[in-house]
Amino acid sequence: MIEIKMPRLSDTMEEGAIASWHKHPGDRVEVGDVLVEIETDKATMDYEAYEAGTLSEILVSEGATVAIGTPIATLDDGKAGSDPSAPATESPVAAATASPTPLVTAPPAATVAAPVPAPPAHAVAPAHRGPDGQFASPLVRRLAREHDLDLSTVTGSGPGGRIIRADLNHLLSENPAPVAAPPVARATISTGPIVDEKRASQEITVSKARRVIARRLGESARTIPHFFVTTVADAEMLMEMRNDLNERAVAKGRPKISVNDLLIRASALALREHPEVNSSYLGDESSVMLVHNRVNIGVAVASKNGLVVPVIVDADRKSMGDISVEAKALAAQANGKGLSIDQMTGGTFTISNLGMFGVEEFTAIINPPEGAILAVGATTREAVVVGNQVLARRRMRFTLSADHRIIDGALAAQFLRTLAGMIEHPWRIVAADA
Repeated sequence: MIEIKMPRLSDTMEEGAIASWHKHPGDRVEVGDVLVEIETDKATMDYEAYEAGTLSEILVSEGATVAIGTPIATLDDGKAGSDPSAPATESPVAAATASPTPLVTAPPAATVAAPVPAPPAHAVAPAHRGPDGQFASPLVRRLAREHDLDLSTVTGSGPGGRIIRADLNHLLSENPAPVAAPPVARATISTGPIVDEKRASQEITVSKARRVIARRLGESARTIPHFFVTTVADAEMLMEMRNDLNERAVAKGRPKISVNDLLIRASALALREHPEVNSSYLGDESSVMLVHNRVNIGVAVASKNGLVVPVIVDADRKSMGDISVEAKALAAQANGKGLSIDQMTGGTFTISNLGMFGVEEFTAIINPPEGAILAVGATTREAVVVGNQVLARRRMRFTLSADHRIIDGALAAQFLRTLAGMIEHPWRIVAADA
C-alpha cells in the first residue's frame, strides 16, 4: 500500500486544496494518469501518478485544504506486506522543491533570490507514446486534444526525443483557444446558506488562490511604503501607428497588436534605461537591494480562474510581434488553467491594465518582491491646447506605484517621463523591429 501525500508544487506553496479527484476508490491507476487537480497558491495543476495500482481510499475530499506532506489517498500496488504508514517515496516534484537552501536570508514577504521553482508536472511525468510512436508526456497529450494539435509535426526536445510542454509553444500561439470552462460543480466559488437575514448575506467559499492573493496583497499594502506618481501622455500617434501595424499584420495573416502589447515593450525599454526601477528590496533590515539585469514583465490577467500574473521573460529583447504572440498565448492558457509555475515566477515589474473596462485612472498594489507596478487607464479623447488651437486628442493616464525604500520620487518621475516619451513617439517602441 502506498500513501499519496500532498506534494509541494511551487517554491512558495505551504498547503494545497483538492480541486477535483480524477480517480475514485476502486479505479485502476497507471503511471502518468492524472490522479487529482490541486489548487496551489499560484494555479490549479494536474498531479500525475508515479506508481501504478488501484486507488484504495481518498483521505482528503474535494474542497479541503491540507498542509504539504499530508496523506491525501492510498494506492494498492499489489505488493504484499507493504505498510501504508511507512515513509512513502517522495515524488519527483516534491523532491525537487523540498527544503531548498535560500540564496539570501530575508523575511518571507520580501524574499527575492528564491530557489529554483518546481518544474511543471509534465517535466517529471513519464513519457507515453503519442501519434506515430512519438513519446509525449500526459500533459502534452491532453493539451493536444484540447487545442486540436497535430503532434506528428512536433520535434521533441526532451530526453530521448520526448515531446515536452515547451515544444508546443509555437502551436499554442497559433491556436490559443482556451479549453472549455469547468463544470459548475467544480467552480472555485460556491454559495452557502443565508447567515444574515436582515442583510440577506450569504457565505461564499473563497478559492485557495484568492486567499493567497488577499494575504500577499495585504502584507504588501501594510509593509511596503507605497507612493504613487501619475502622468498623462498624448497617445494619438500611438493609436495611429497601431492601426497601421495591424493593417499590415492582417494583410500578412499575422495576429493584431494590442495597446497592452505596445505598453509591455515600452515599459521594458524604459526599465532598461532606468534599471533602478527594475529592482527589489530584501527587507527593512537588509543592507543590499537587488537590481535585476533581466527585464521580465508580469501581466495581470483577470482570467476565469482568478487573478494570475504570467511573466514575459526578457521583454526588452523581444520584438513587438513576439511579445504580441506570447501575451495572447499566456492569456489563453490562463483561462484554460494551462499556466505552469515557471510561467508565473521570475517577474521584475508588473503591468495592470484596466483601460479595456473604461477605467481612466487607478492605483495598483505592488506585487512582492518587485519594486514597482504600473497601472494603466483607458485611452480617451480630450480637448487639448495645441499651439493656438483646441483639438480633440487621445490621451492615456498611467500611475506608477513604487516602493519608497528603494525608489525615490525623482527616479519614478524620470521613468514615467521616458515611458511617456515612447508613447508620444511610438516608433521608438518598434524601432528594433523596423
